[in-house]
Amino acid sequence: MNTIRVLVVDDERPARERLRRLLNRDSRVTVAGCCAEGSEALAAIRDAETADDPVRLVFMDVQMPEVDGFGVVAQLLQEFEPEAVPAIIFVTAYDTYALRAFEAHALDYLLKPFGDQRFQAALDRAIRLIRVGDTHTVIARLHAVLGTPVDTNARDATPVARPRPLDRVVLKEANRVRLLPVNQIVWVEAEGVYVKFHTRDGKAHLQRGLLISLESTLDDSQFVRIHRSAIINIDMIEELRQDAHGEYVVLLRNGTEVRVGRRFRMRLQARLGHGL
Repeated sequence: MNTIRVLVVDDERPARERLRRLLNRDSRVTVAGCCAEGSEALAAIRDAETADDPVRLVFMDVQMPEVDGFGVVAQLLQEFEPEAVPAIIFVTAYDTYALRAFEAHALDYLLKPFGDQRFQAALDRAIRLIRVGDTHTVIARLHAVLGTPVDTNARDATPVARPRPLDRVVLKEANRVRLLPVNQIVWVEAEGVYVKFHTRDGKAHLQRGLLISLESTLDDSQFVRIHRSAIINIDMIEELRQDAHGEYVVLLRNGTEVRVGRRFRMRLQARLGHGL
């Protein structure tokens, strides 16, 4: 069986080097790289996914400058389909963060300073979950860390009734709450731990949340996710263009161009009833 590619993320160099040494002892894994900050880790995971050589497991510090560990997880859940999100083992020197991860049933955490045996136990458990394909367990735990809902009964034979699609989005602003009718939405993009609604009047509205959570509440006959960071209103499509590499770009009626991700092409094709 192919080795599991692992990414190490910690803003302290000694911590990164120790994790690398421990991982290099295990023939079941390959160290894909070491990152010193959250934004660097996100870029590495995106690049690996694009190259079809995905990172399957991440050892990640919680407290880092700019984008912390929980921020990285939020962005991953925003951008990727559940099966593409790597398993996360949090590494932290703070009991409060460890307790938060433990209470939320995160995949695992290592509290610094940790011993070699504790590290090996966490790695063995992660490899076992990854190899049996227990992605529902992994993703449910990651969602739990962030307090976002996930359907943990997705494998049950009895289908769960889909809630009635939203007909308006509640936007909380300073000292007021606005109601945005969904038919005024042209497209939605992921922006960090926020989603940005672009509307017919040319305005943009930010709301804290994950694109994957919003996607499940919108009318799938009107909206379709065409990229890990973009959902579009089908009625707002002007035309589709194909670039020199054979990739598609959607041109919206407001002049915006949105690239179609390779993994989302079939979704758009199904909505349009036309081959791409």
